[in-house]
Amino acid sequence: MPSCCSPGRGQAVPETHGVLPAPVPAARAAGPESVHDDVLVPAGTFAMGDPFDEGYPADGETPVHQVSISAFRIDATTVTNARFAAFINATGYRTDSEAYGTSAVFHLAVQADQRDILGTAAGTPWWLNIRGADWAHPAGPKSTWHDIPDHPVVQVSHTDALAYCAWAGRSLPTEAQWEYAARGGLPQARYPWGNELHGLAADGTRVHHCNIWQGAFPTENTGDDGFLTTAPVRSFAPNGYGLFQTSGNVWEWCADWFLPKYYKTCHGQGTLTDPPGPTIGRGRVMRGGSYLCHDSYCNRYRLAARSHNSPESASANCGFRTTTTA
Repeated sequence: MPSCCSPGRGQAVPETHGVLPAPVPAARAAGPESVHDDVLVPAGTFAMGDPFDEGYPADGETPVHQVSISAFRIDATTVTNARFAAFINATGYRTDSEAYGTSAVFHLAVQADQRDILGTAAGTPWWLNIRGADWAHPAGPKSTWHDIPDHPVVQVSHTDALAYCAWAGRSLPTEAQWEYAARGGLPQARYPWGNELHGLAADGTRVHHCNIWQGAFPTENTGDDGFLTTAPVRSFAPNGYGLFQTSGNVWEWCADWFLPKYYKTCHGQGTLTDPPGPTIGRGRVMRGGSYLCHDSYCNRYRLAARSHNSPESASANCGFRTTTTA
């Protein structure tokens, strides 16, 4: 199955270490730095899933089913490096990537000495296992988050995202909340802005609405949208609810377990209200696609697209945003 996601921890090349991540220290409660720039998403009912039948069958994007969502608040952007740094500074938390000592970085973006490039991942040779890659050094030990404070934090696992949420007094969105908010009020559209991937400027040039791959994956990214890897979190126009970049840039962790047959179960139950997702699954749901997605290879930057990874896995193209009650 084509994938622009990172390999799971179980697929990582040798020289990783089975060290458990540190719990969130009880250093002190979240302070003013944990205040989030979020938006109110009104209550409503929507058709969840892929009405175009364009997804990968193994992802379980169909059948389309009706879901009712209560009003809630969600971050306008993914959590940034600067905001995640505030969490680390307040708690001393140690992420999964720091505990393991390595993480996955896309081969064209590595910033590391040759001795820190430990190998490739099985089946996805464009992912390199880099010693010293973590949230603070997203492309390897020669990179630093200080250079990109307004970019989304990456190299964070689902476990790390939950730790941040516990500190901030927030939650990860359910998959249903995420899709409802990401659609921005556009019913059954492909993307947050409509059904066409690109726009057209007055002078006839192509307009990019999101940060995805252009060129021949995985060897050449022309960078027509302005970015090789992550973009600042407000680089493109927001959707109708005020959310930025729910297509492309980075994958976003959701609260749900991933179970491909779950939508079939939902479809037979009528309109669901605030579904929490299945109680079991292969891994945790990721939504939105990333800067590595391409329409000829991994067409998962569509609003209905789904993917997953193991809860302890992290990579240079996955982050998260958070929610709270209305």
